[in-house]
Amino acid sequence: MKRYDGNPRDEHQWNEALICMTQPHQSEFSRPVTSNQAGIHPRLAQNLQRHLNTEFQRPVAPHSKAAYQELATALGDSQRPIVLDSFCGTGMSTKRLAEQHNNAAVIGLDKSAHRLTKHADTSDKYLLLRAECEPFWQLLVTANIKVAHHYLLYPNPWPKSSQLKRRVHGHPAFPLLARLGGSVEMRSNWQIFAEEFALASKIIGFTGKLDRLEISEPWTLFEKKYSERAQDLWCFRGIFSS
Repeated sequence: MKRYDGNPRDEHQWNEALICMTQPHQSEFSRPVTSNQAGIHPRLAQNLQRHLNTEFQRPVAPHSKAAYQELATALGDSQRPIVLDSFCGTGMSTKRLAEQHNNAAVIGLDKSAHRLTKHADTSDKYLLLRAECEPFWQLLVTANIKVAHHYLLYPNPWPKSSQLKRRVHGHPAFPLLARLGGSVEMRSNWQIFAEEFALASKIIGFTGKLDRLEISEPWTLFEKKYSERAQDLWCFRGIFSS
């Protein structure tokens, strides 16, 4: 594998470098979240309503388009239910989900090729794709493809109050989750983030419940670290109902 030397000669290397520069270091995610925000963001509902009133349209990167074409080819005329594992990281959770959903097309999405290459297993039970999740959701919605189950396990919390729009439920693409349909499950080690996600999900049409999460067998590397450090974990499970 080539090493990135800081010179953006190659588009893929440049994209990977940007990810590394803009994302917190992995060790930061395994620590308890600290924030200057004491409760649900006061502009959450206003921000989300603005997104509901506009159509999310963003240019789709070539690698995300290629990932969608790979999915379309893999699905063919199959009528199997789709299980989507967004922000899947190394794909550990995708493998677990494939074990639980034997008859489904299980798809793991992550924008980092570096993280995906850490997945050592090979299997025809699931598909790991390098794609930016939000534009990929847009492609699915445009093709009128529905999702049976959608998992978002420990997405980046973006804990600063000023970073609301970077959080998954503050992103302009968040209403697309409702158009994908099915059930949704989100896990987080930050209670405020989980409460915001639960509220935002209700606003866009999901009926569900937020609970503390007890871990018997971790689904992700982050979940393993969080549970080993006795951090409180939260899980929202909902079903699209309108």
